[in-house]
Amino acid sequence: MLLTSTGGASFAVTLPNEQAMAGFMTDIACALEPGDLVTLSGDLGAGKTTFARALIRYLAGDDTIEVPSPSFTLLQTYELPRFTLVHADLYRLSGAAELAELGFDDQPEGAVVLLEWPDRAAGLLPPDRFDVAFTLAPALGAEGRTVRLTGYGAFAARAERIALIRAFLDDSGYGAAQRRRMQGDASTRIFERLTLDNQTTVLMNAPPKPDGPPVRDGKPYSAIAHLAEDTIPYVAMAGGLRDRNLSAPAILHADPARGLIVMEDLGEERIVGGDPPAPIEARYEVAIDLLISLHRRKLPDSLPVAPHLDYRLPRYDMESFLIEAELLLDWYLISAGAAPNDGVRKAFVALWHDALAPAIAAPPTWVLRDYHSPNLLWLPEREDVARIGVLDFQDALIGPAAYDVASLIQDARVDVPEAMEVALLSRYVRARLSDNGNFDTAEFTKLYATLAAQRATKILGIFARLDRRDGKPQYLRHMPRLWNYLQRALSHPALAPLKAWYDVNVPPRDGL
Repeated sequence: MLLTSTGGASFAVTLPNEQAMAGFMTDIACALEPGDLVTLSGDLGAGKTTFARALIRYLAGDDTIEVPSPSFTLLQTYELPRFTLVHADLYRLSGAAELAELGFDDQPEGAVVLLEWPDRAAGLLPPDRFDVAFTLAPALGAEGRTVRLTGYGAFAARAERIALIRAFLDDSGYGAAQRRRMQGDASTRIFERLTLDNQTTVLMNAPPKPDGPPVRDGKPYSAIAHLAEDTIPYVAMAGGLRDRNLSAPAILHADPARGLIVMEDLGEERIVGGDPPAPIEARYEVAIDLLISLHRRKLPDSLPVAPHLDYRLPRYDMESFLIEAELLLDWYLISAGAAPNDGVRKAFVALWHDALAPAIAAPPTWVLRDYHSPNLLWLPEREDVARIGVLDFQDALIGPAAYDVASLIQDARVDVPEAMEVALLSRYVRARLSDNGNFDTAEFTKLYATLAAQRATKILGIFARLDRRDGKPQYLRHMPRLWNYLQRALSHPALAPLKAWYDVNVPPRDGL
């Protein structure tokens, strides 16, 4: 039962044996993020160190790693795949003043801290933390424990989420599955691989997003840009793609309103290879063919989700295109030390409004929106375009076909050589022309350049925002590539007015 108060949220579980304790430990481990503090409370022998040892070994992916009790060393530090972890035991401290001598304030940035005997640091603990309290349960035998997880401050909602995920997995029949965090993306979604009876599936944990502050006409950015706020669009689009014999994950169990899905595991083989990753041209050709297959069909703008529930795809309208492009002004230019004045902003918006008008008028189709290498898998055992596994489409819209073509062959995460880009674009155009002799190649090429420039503009702003606002500087390494893509796209003669504006107003950041 989940209990909430002004100070936090908590729930208790009864664990009859070591296997049950391991399952609870996994629930906590999968929820941890860099910088978290987890205090471990309970009497001597209640299970704190045993829990910590199991957690560290789980996060290390090594059941044989030595995890001594820090009762005498006070601190033990572990370099784990997802973060540094510090295991501390304050039992021998006589008071909170000794924490400074211990060097407790000098832990690595982003380290997760497991802290036993937190009462020794009373009054010094941060307001946002998890506490795991262990109590012996003799009636259950020697291994029996009652454990209460409490999330204090901002961690209250996360404690609620842990309880919700556990109930969801139990209800869906995956409660006994082994869980492992998968590499994440730039979003707030968390993915886990579930293993049960030697079969793997994937858990998507995508909490519904609350509306942000109003940014224009009383509406938040997400509403203007038509970003999904729950997983209902994901379920709808997965079904829509699969109904057309495309390889989106099968949805096995879902609670879309709460943002929880168990779905088919399509594996990990990508359409890129090597280190650093580079496009595998033959796989990119199949990815282009998938778009050709999709764009030659008449596609609905409404899809079923459940009986008596349909999802209508939003339109990629002028407002959404423009507010995306303005991320360059709001984040990239500021980070480059070139904050725009009102005149600069008005000119930018007017130029983009004119450039995007043909995209708004273009024949509509499904725009998957993030159709690029991080979200595409290679499934060699399947046939034709079903060899491309499509993972990310919850923000899909109705809009111009050229957008996803640009997203793929000006891939923000890998260098697509210009010769390959031209060859893939030509492949697309030839196929569309073969289908329809009236297909306007010149107009499509102009739209492609326009939307490639809009997308590069948007992503430069997004990556600057990830660095400045979200503390994720790793995305800055992609900036030079995006800058080069932007220059390629702006070289189209139809974009000459925009290119002139960029030449004057958009300085390259250091290193570009």
